[in-house]
Amino acid sequence: MVLMTLSMACNKKPKVDYNIDDLVTSENTINIVTNNMDFQMQDSIKAGWNTFTYYNKSQETHFFLIDKYPEGKTIEHMEKEVGPVFEKGMSLINKGKQQEGFDAFGELPKWFYDVVFVGGSGLLSPNEVSKTTLQLEPGNYIVECYVKMSNGTFHSNMGMVKPLVVMSEFTDHEPPIQNASINLSSANGMVLQGTVASGKQVFLVEFEDQKVYENFVGHDVNLVKVSEGADIDQLVAWMNWADPKGLITPAPEGFTFIGGVNDLPAGSKGFFEVNLTPGDYVLISEVPLANEKNLLKSFTIVE
Repeated sequence: MVLMTLSMACNKKPKVDYNIDDLVTSENTINIVTNNMDFQMQDSIKAGWNTFTYYNKSQETHFFLIDKYPEGKTIEHMEKEVGPVFEKGMSLINKGKQQEGFDAFGELPKWFYDVVFVGGSGLLSPNEVSKTTLQLEPGNYIVECYVKMSNGTFHSNMGMVKPLVVMSEFTDHEPPIQNASINLSSANGMVLQGTVASGKQVFLVEFEDQKVYENFVGHDVNLVKVSEGADIDQLVAWMNWADPKGLITPAPEGFTFIGGVNDLPAGSKGFFEVNLTPGDYVLISEVPLANEKNLLKSFTIVE
């Protein structure tokens, strides 16, 4: 979903922007760079399997999510028909009028419910890099991030929304070979299989089914490194954007987001690659009360 409100960006200390032109590219590697509230990336890519390397060089936590809009619907339709509804609903929720806010979402156009989320990265902390491999069919898409700024403004309204054309020509790229697999379903939650060790790890994420949860999105996978003493309950609460304090800057202390696979339809699969160091980790979905839905798993990497 593309979530939008109106506001000005927070002031940040000066920094040197990261230029996507400086990155080494290959036919099947799609580089994405965020310096502030932007997606620097190609306007069009080949269909089939592609590996997206996402560099978060900003001072905010972000992700990228790829949306397949219904035929004929564009960013202009989103700005006119979808953004104002989410702006109105979130404003009411922030004022403590939660039921009125959710009632306002009922004003979304009917076509919005035909938007299909076709993957993306998990959440990514500042100065982290994620690597996600996805399979896309030809068509017109929108790339977005709807994490919220400290004042409640969705990043999508600050420039983090971009059209993407997937061409009819297909790549010959093959997905990576996994070390471990994660199965997601609304019935069984998150099931982790395989051996997870220190060093380079490739996770296969299989979406057995998909459903729309209370916050209008489906289950996904976000990998988070947990510092000693960090409060997991704070993380669980923060993963719900529909809460006034959820998915908002700053992210809760003690957690470093290092990627994953964003929402995919039932029967789909994606991959993500990480370099794990000793410590504690959690896999969590961006849904309300992920722990109660069995959509949170913990594991530890030892030296």
